[in-house]
Amino acid sequence: MGDVLAYEAELLGLVREYLDFAEFEETVKVFAKECKIKGKPLPKPAGVSSRDSKALPVQKDLLTAFENGEQKVFFQLWEEHISFSVQDNELVAQKLEFYLHIHFATYLLKHSVGKPEKTELEERISYFKAYLETKGAALSQTTEFLPFYALPFVPNPMVHPSFKELFQDSWTLDLRTRLEKFLSLTLKARQTPRLLTLFKENGQCNKEMLQHLHQQLVESEHRTMTYLKRFNKMQADYHNLIGVTAELVDSLEATVNGKMITPEYLQSVCVRLFSNQMRQSIAHSIDFTRPGTASTMLRASLAPVKTQDVPLLPSLDYEKLKKDLITGNDRLKAFLLQALRWRLTTSYPGEQRDTVLQAYISNDLLDCHSNCQRSVIKLLHSKSEVVRQYVARLINAFASLAEGRVYLSQNPTLLRMLEERLKAEDKDSLTWENVLGALQKFSLSRALQSAMIKDGLIFWLVDVLTDTDCLSDYTLEYSVALLMNLCLRSAGKKMCARIANHVLKVLSDLLGHENHEIQPYVNGTLYSILAIPSVREEARAMGMEEILRCFIKEGNAEMIRQIEFIIKQLNSEEPLNDSVVSDDEEEDEDEE
Repeated sequence: MGDVLAYEAELLGLVREYLDFAEFEETVKVFAKECKIKGKPLPKPAGVSSRDSKALPVQKDLLTAFENGEQKVFFQLWEEHISFSVQDNELVAQKLEFYLHIHFATYLLKHSVGKPEKTELEERISYFKAYLETKGAALSQTTEFLPFYALPFVPNPMVHPSFKELFQDSWTLDLRTRLEKFLSLTLKARQTPRLLTLFKENGQCNKEMLQHLHQQLVESEHRTMTYLKRFNKMQADYHNLIGVTAELVDSLEATVNGKMITPEYLQSVCVRLFSNQMRQSIAHSIDFTRPGTASTMLRASLAPVKTQDVPLLPSLDYEKLKKDLITGNDRLKAFLLQALRWRLTTSYPGEQRDTVLQAYISNDLLDCHSNCQRSVIKLLHSKSEVVRQYVARLINAFASLAEGRVYLSQNPTLLRMLEERLKAEDKDSLTWENVLGALQKFSLSRALQSAMIKDGLIFWLVDVLTDTDCLSDYTLEYSVALLMNLCLRSAGKKMCARIANHVLKVLSDLLGHENHEIQPYVNGTLYSILAIPSVREEARAMGMEEILRCFIKEGNAEMIRQIEFIIKQLNSEEPLNDSVVSDDEEEDEDEE
């Protein structure tokens, strides 16, 4: 109690400051009156008298200039009264300013009776171009604004599909509302209340930081598994290459002594270098005992460290496990699902992992062969979000392995269940991420591709990709990769043709996304659907070639090469050849 009394005046001042900031005018009066009655010290607020003295007239002048299309007046007031720190550092201000420039650039087209005066229209377009090349350049990599960089170069934007929305009254009205709200907050803003600062520093910020770190951890786990797989493959290729080098050195030594190198020997070396699939069949024909000083030294430098035998993991009571997974409480189910996934993902690649997977499959761990009402796979419909998350993660781990995908595909209802969960879960949940990851891996199978296309998953994916701000890097990459896999099929291309304008707009936005990992998938999808003549016509109508050429100027060599192929496809007159079979009929290599 003594501490409260010591800081009472300061605490009451914090409360008064926040109430005043939030404009609780009546509450402030009652609060001040009660403090006075109780004899509590209440510090006087600083700077209240000048609060609205200047903000209201400036706000009114800005709104008037907005409505009358007075571009120069508006931006002169904007530069004078909106602080540089807000203009340069606040994303909301930057986005609003971009749309304001669009408003003034198109004002004459919207409000002129007949044709607008050419000189004034050109002056406004030039002003907009100058903005794009200076302050507006900061948003050039933002998908939301990328299409508008083509606006100054379109002869008649009023009929252009990408810009029709700009000429609707609702667009202008919405922009005015956003401007009014922004000015009300910015022009009246004072120093941030100390109470709000304390809350941010000690409460909300910590929570957001923890969520951000957790998300980073999940994404790091995905990347680590991928890199580990690449490292193992690279190491195996390195050992093979050194072995071949040693044999070639032996052959050079033999030629010094007059011995000829046979064509059969050269062929065997080439087979080892360029055909992984044939290595095992020719291994017995390689003689590692031939003498040779240089090759002996090379082999000695690469003598593998004797590895310890990887022990097989102890067997499990699968009947009891499955019973507990179906009848146990949610906490037990979550722990068991997590342990089963870790047993698979942390096992050593090779015999140990194969044994774990085969044990799961032979004991029908996920009840893929069962038709009973209560099965492990139906935990996807559990009321517990944690249980749904862990069963989705286990299914995703299964789907990362070719044999696991074959096993899961034997359940005729699993694909539909996953699609339902994808549409029911929150897009920022780990359950959603893992279901999406599993479906993307399922799309390596031609039969499952066909089912997903028939179920209309393409339409759903395009809608999801309309707003990428709410997607993590993982979900964005897997969504675009899944869309590309489905669009490799003729049936998928035809689905896209039904919503051609929507698909093309989403893909053109994704071309400029800051996540460069998705570019090959976006390019692949564009190239595939442009095989449809009606899609090509729609793309030409919306100026797709101009948009693509914007990326050629800034892209790397590979990106430029891909875009040139897309432009060539866009200008092609070839009809769709339904007899061409997609090149994704076979399963890919195992993924982690």
